[in-house]
Amino acid sequence: MNTSPAQRKFIIKMRIYKTSVIISRLILFFGFLLLWEYTADKGIINAFIFSSPMRVYKTFLELAKDGVIFMHIWVTLYETLIAFGIITGIGMLFAILLWCFKGLSDCLEPFMVVLNSLPKSALAPMLIVWLGTNTKAIIITAVSVAIFGMIINLYTGFLSIDKEKIILIKTLGGSKWHILTRLILPGSKRIIISNMKVNIGLCLVGVIIGEFLAAKKGLGYLIIYGSQVFKMSYVVLGIVILCIISTLLFAVINIIQKLFLKD
Repeated sequence: MNTSPAQRKFIIKMRIYKTSVIISRLILFFGFLLLWEYTADKGIINAFIFSSPMRVYKTFLELAKDGVIFMHIWVTLYETLIAFGIITGIGMLFAILLWCFKGLSDCLEPFMVVLNSLPKSALAPMLIVWLGTNTKAIIITAVSVAIFGMIINLYTGFLSIDKEKIILIKTLGGSKWHILTRLILPGSKRIIISNMKVNIGLCLVGVIIGEFLAAKKGLGYLIIYGSQVFKMSYVVLGIVILCIISTLLFAVINIIQKLFLKD
């Protein structure tokens, strides 16, 4: 396909812009690491409290020798993915039910709003007491962080679909099932993906909250243990790994978005 000089100029300009953004990010990232290492090495900041990139790296190697760090990573990742799957499935199901049955949505909507606004960090200790200190309690804690928000957001998105299109399908003899499968769900793909992007991070937050309170393994446990025994490199390492995990999970959702929103 032939392109005009103006189009080629624009494409080159956009490539240069994207490259400059990537380079700027790398400069900021490595500049931060160098500044952190330098200030810790020169005593400008307290290396015992704030650690340093080299200390974090050595701590990772120490914990990687016997596979402990990989066990903690796997536990947290497993709990996050299970919670995310539950939230996505139940959130979609309840949002569809609320859309299908207006009476049900009118009854439950105020309760959903209250539960969504409730601070989940306050709810977590109760869940731990009810369910015990186990993986199930941690996963349910993570689910409670995001489930109500997803249901409300999806339901609101379903209601925002063009009413004239719904009337047209009804006029042509379409049922509620046809409206749902041919219009509502396809028309809400962007809303669903956007909620998934938010929820994957919230699931990780919920899992860490649960691990702070009830876990004997996982990155949340590693962070709490490190703070209790004043091994701050454990704490910083846990935080760094959480940042990497959240970035990778977000990237996976972005790939899903590109696959489902090609049009």
